[in-house]
Amino acid sequence: MSISGQNLSIVIVTLKSEKVIYDCINSINQNVPIIVVEQSNNQKFKDELESKYKNLKCILSQSNLGMGTGNNIGIKETKTDYVLILNPDVILEKNTLEELFLNLNKLSDFTILAPIEKNFANYGMFDKKSISNQILNREREEKNYPFKVDFVDGFAMLLNKKKFKEEIYFDENFFMYLENNDLCKRVADSGGSVFVVPTSKINHLAAKAVDSRFAEEIEFSRNWHWIWSKFYFNKKHYGLFKAVKEGILRYFLSILKFLFYFLINDKVKKKIYFNRASGFYNALLGKSSWYRPRLDD
Repeated sequence: MSISGQNLSIVIVTLKSEKVIYDCINSINQNVPIIVVEQSNNQKFKDELESKYKNLKCILSQSNLGMGTGNNIGIKETKTDYVLILNPDVILEKNTLEELFLNLNKLSDFTILAPIEKNFANYGMFDKKSISNQILNREREEKNYPFKVDFVDGFAMLLNKKKFKEEIYFDENFFMYLENNDLCKRVADSGGSVFVVPTSKINHLAAKAVDSRFAEEIEFSRNWHWIWSKFYFNKKHYGLFKAVKEGILRYFLSILKFLFYFLINDKVKKKIYFNRASGFYNALLGKSSWYRPRLDD
């Protein structure tokens, strides 16, 4: 099966991604339609993209709605059976898409299909399971045959829209982190399947999607949302007891570290551990993932 605009679209969610998005788009076949969902009201960015790339449509969400919501907006705009979700800091190899589609013939059925990262050294900042999953993938890669997994990383995943009968894709309660794990688990629970294609490779710059000028604010946001999302994911799929059990120790440790860095006046680390404690506390109270980084120019 060949790649064409008849069967594949690509969705990319962006926010302050001007420094990386062009390398991402330039690595994509020009006959594949691209939907960029920009999480702002940046009309200049939209105009620049649409004037430079004839196969691209940019949607302005007007505000920062999160990865899951942004992806859902893009997916609903597509007309093809297959949609590839990409982060803006991902660069495709020359044969990434071709290898994905060539391997469709080896699979009798799939819901989600994913390429493999060439270098996973920077993965799993917070989640050791992610590191283990990447190492396992690398061990299986030698067989050059698609293999089934529990979940794949959200920066590159191909969705078979025909398998989503109710068109329920990403859970929009997640702002960032674990929305891909949640989707993969729901797919598995409903009898679907998730595969990795080891011959289809990508380059992921890792945590480079947002301009480095905002690195500190993004770090604060990541720490808040990782804790919130972990609690919400566990509560949703395994119950409140597991969510509390897995997070309570980290919560109290975060408070202690916040007090320590408060006393030595380390403003950055103080904020990081405050946000970790706040993410857990808000999730415990059942509050939404409301925290947003300050990304004003």
